Amino acid sequence: MPSGYDLRGKRVWVSGHRGLVGSAVVRRLASEDCEILTAARQELDQRNQADVQDWFAQNKPDAVILAAGTVGGIHANSTRPAEFIHDNLVIAANVIDAAYAAGVEKLLYLGSACIYPREAPQPMKEDALLSGPLEPTNQWYAIAKIAGIKMCQAYRLQYGCDFISAQPNNLYGPGDNFDLMSSHVIPALIVKAHNAKGGKRLEIWGTGKPKREFLYVDDLADALVFLMKHYSDETQINIGTGEEVTIRELAETVSRVVGFTGGLEFDASKPDGAPRKLLDVSLMKSLGWSARTKLEDGLKATYDWYLTSHAGKRG
Repeated sequence: MPSGYDLRGKRVWVSGHRGLVGSAVVRRLASEDCEILTAARQELDQRNQADVQDWFAQNKPDAVILAAGTVGGIHANSTRPAEFIHDNLVIAANVIDAAYAAGVEKLLYLGSACIYPREAPQPMKEDALLSGPLEPTNQWYAIAKIAGIKMCQAYRLQYGCDFISAQPNNLYGPGDNFDLMSSHVIPALIVKAHNAKGGKRLEIWGTGKPKREFLYVDDLADALVFLMKHYSDETQINIGTGEEVTIRELAETVSRVVGFTGGLEFDASKPDGAPRKLLDVSLMKSLGWSARTKLEDGLKATYDWYLTSHAGKRG
């Protein structure tokens, strides 16, 4: 249902403003007539309940976009499961409860497409939540994200809070994490393809057969601001493009953007993750929002950012 929430004149806290999503949200909110609140990690550890409560009391945000969390790709999820479930559970619990206690008018919690079962019918509808087993390689992160979504629903039901949640599919864009030990597939491919320029082959984890949907982060930020203004319901809402490509097709597109002209070599001994992850975005479209950035255009912008922020510094 439409909420008609007006951001003008509001104090909006972007939790996790230095991350991929948070930085994009800050860019997007700059065109709104609101005051943007931020808190760097050294100023506020969102895993500390008392510190979070004190921060709310001192800064008095009217609205919150909760994008903070511990994130990473298959390798990071597989090797640091305790961090992924603990940090994301605690951040969600602390911020959502403190927002309620402080009388925050609206809160948007950022979930993830991995909340849906590994074998969920494709494209995945919102009602697929909790209908089957999760993908084992990222279940720890998924459980924490599901708990955050359920917290928003519970505080809405018990206290009448206008707390909503949304989950994007695989994100990429300026500000992404390009560390090969913890990055997601697109930044990892960009780094590998960049480093392999002039070489004969590019090694890629897995078979290349899984299908994925990729959303440019500035499109997500626009969607989140749209939802803050126009959505108020307990159902977690999907945000995506509605389009998918195989990992092989993605690698070919990244190679073209980066200028790598060698061959692709797939290491089938490495995990593929879920065979397919496509979101049903019909609910979001029915509200009047659709993604605008084409994959190749978004990849070009991401590579340009990488060249400016990372590649040049490495000499």
